Order: sequence, then structure tokens, then C-alpha cells
Amino acid sequence: MDFDFQAVLDAMPRLWEGAWVTIKITFYGLVGGAILGALAGVVRAYVPAWFDKQMIAHRPISGILLPILSWIAQLYILIIRGTPIVVQVMFIYFALPLAFGLRVDAMTAAIATLIINSGAYIAEIVRGSLQSVSRGLYEAGLAMGLPFHKIILKIIGPVAFRRMIPALGNQCIISLKDSSLFIVIGVAELTRQGQEIMSMNYKAVEIWGAVAFIYLILTGTLALLLKLLEKKMRIL
Repeated sequence: MDFDFQAVLDAMPRLWEGAWVTIKITFYGLVGGAILGALAGVVRAYVPAWFDKQMIAHRPISGILLPILSWIAQLYILIIRGTPIVVQVMFIYFALPLAFGLRVDAMTAAIATLIINSGAYIAEIVRGSLQSVSRGLYEAGLAMGLPFHKIILKIIGPVAFRRMIPALGNQCIISLKDSSLFIVIGVAELTRQGQEIMSMNYKAVEIWGAVAFIYLILTGTLALLLKLLEKKMRIL
């Protein structure tokens, strides 16, 4: 069998167009997921999961609301990690319009799904990293009279972030590859473009080889950037 390089060259404009869509979905999905995951991770790490009678006695509102917030975070993580991302995107794209009349386009559904999905996994990464930091740092911040958010942002956060970089890098790569599953709702990302081109020229080896090569470029670049970030933040 002869490898048709011309078929690859002809397909490249559309494949790079699809790659750009993949990059946009991954970028917005991970930015939103990082924000959602950070909030859920902090809640999981520091908010009590059970009702504290002493807290309720002194602070009735927060004593009840904070445990409920922790339960919501746990339920969110449990549901998202326990269901496939394909089911999640199909629920958002097909089921929400039927249930609530909330119609979303394919691109919005893809980004929203990636935000929700990556956020659940990032939440556990954040929780584990925060809980790995010595309790003494938190107590030192309290002794200095710092409010909770400053203790997290200025004392515990930088230490925890260094520890979570490898896991976050892995999640970024997984999310980038997971974007290929949005082919099920017709998003014109890289895999969808490859499928459409292959259905026209029947050059399966050439087209899917090119698609795989572009994914390797994207994931390799992402891994390199994260490696540089990890090296820069390493404490000598």
C-alpha cells in the first residue's frame, strides 16, 4: 500500500481548523474547570462535612450552610466522576432542552461539559494538595490574624500549587483528548474534521495518521509547557 502524502496535504487546512476548535474547547473548559475545581477543592478540604453543634450554637447560619455546601461539593464530584463524559455532554445537549426548554448550541455544550467534568477531577487534585500541606502553616496564618482567604492564597496556596502541577498537567492532557468525544454532538473539532475528510476520500490511514500526529503535537506542547512551569516553580 502506498502512503498518499498529497491527501494529507490537501486535508491539512481543515484539520488545523478542527485543531483550533479543539484548542478553544480545551482552553475555555480547563479555565472554567480550574475555577470550579479550586472552589470545590477548598470546600472539600476545609469545610466540615458534618453538622458541628458548637458551630451552630455560635454561628447558626454558617453552622448549617457550610456542611450543606460540603455535601453539594461531594455530590457534584461523585456524580461527575461516576458518569462518562459522553453521557454528560449528551445530557446537556439533548436532555436539557427537553426537560427545561434550555437550548444550547454544540460548542457551548462542549465547553460547559468540559468545565463541569474537569472541575470534578481538579477538585480532588486541589483537595489532596491542600491537605498535604502541613497544618502548621494554616495555624501560623491564624496566629498572624490573617483571614481565611489570605491564608489560602498567600501561605498554603503556593506550596500546594507546586505539588499539584504534575496531576494538573495530566488532567489537562486528558481533557484535551476527551474533547474528541464531542464528535457525538457534531462539534467541528479535530476528530470530526478527520472523519468527514475520510468519508470523502477514503484515505483512512493517511487521514487518521495525520489526526493522531496533530494530537501528539498538541499534547506534546502542553506537556512541555507544564514541564517548564514545574521546573520554574521547583524549590532548590
